[in-house]
Amino acid sequence: MMRALQFLWVFMKKVTVLGLGSMGVTLAQLFIKKARKVTVWNRTRQKTLPLVDQGAAAAATAAEAVGDSPLVVMCVYDYAAVNDILAMPGFAQAMAGKTLVQLTTGSPADATESAQWAARHGVAYLEGAIQAAPSQMGEDNTPVLISGSEAAFKLHKQVLSDLAGNFVFLGSKMEAASTMDLATLSYVYGGFVGFMQGALIAEAEGLDISQFGKIVADISPSFGSFFAHEGKVIQSKDFTITESPLRISVEATQRIHAFAQARGLNTEFSALAAGLLKRAQQAGLENKELAALIQVLRK
Repeated sequence: MMRALQFLWVFMKKVTVLGLGSMGVTLAQLFIKKARKVTVWNRTRQKTLPLVDQGAAAAATAAEAVGDSPLVVMCVYDYAAVNDILAMPGFAQAMAGKTLVQLTTGSPADATESAQWAARHGVAYLEGAIQAAPSQMGEDNTPVLISGSEAAFKLHKQVLSDLAGNFVFLGSKMEAASTMDLATLSYVYGGFVGFMQGALIAEAEGLDISQFGKIVADISPSFGSFFAHEGKVIQSKDFTITESPLRISVEATQRIHAFAQARGLNTEFSALAAGLLKRAQQAGLENKELAALIQVLRK
């Protein structure tokens, strides 16, 4: 019995990482630092050499790499690369009975297709979406969205926690992580375009744009809490004013747009924001919580 438990303990410390781009290398290094028995594979074998120097084992093929690890983490460039790997000789057979954690960025349709492949070949499947840069991995608050087999997630959660301390399990719906990733990216890119508009405004007045960036960083936690509140408002479907009346934002976005027009700045973003809020006002939502804007977007 003791020997069996010892074998299981050693087996569960094994993990394979497929794909050694900047994120894949970081994932492998984090596992190595936690004394995992790490096997790595990459199409370009030369990329495995620095990790071998750090204690990893390099496999000649993807099938060989997953051969004796119960947990396989894949992080490659795109799903075209994923599909190529899944179709490699012996790969499906080597993966049978094991868990594949897919951390390649893709669409909900990609996630569904890969999950179907996993089901056909007896592979437990988890779809993940990393919400951080390589340099931010391994921290207690590093967020990673994940969905799929809850049993597999519970089984491997301790090992996966080497990569990030804030895994957010979104349920068994396979495409949940990739869908939520699209949602968070919408926020990120929307915020970034707004940040660019702000940089133009500060620049037009000769202000220090690096100071503007610092101010944005300082106010981001409080606005993050505000967005969390607005999310709860939308989920509740009760748009009674609790934090921010929509009418205030109508006026604010009009001021931004007027300034951009007056200074000859790009107005694509300011016109969009002001236009949407104006439509909400015209729809009779000005005395509702700001989150009521979603009712205009839905139409």
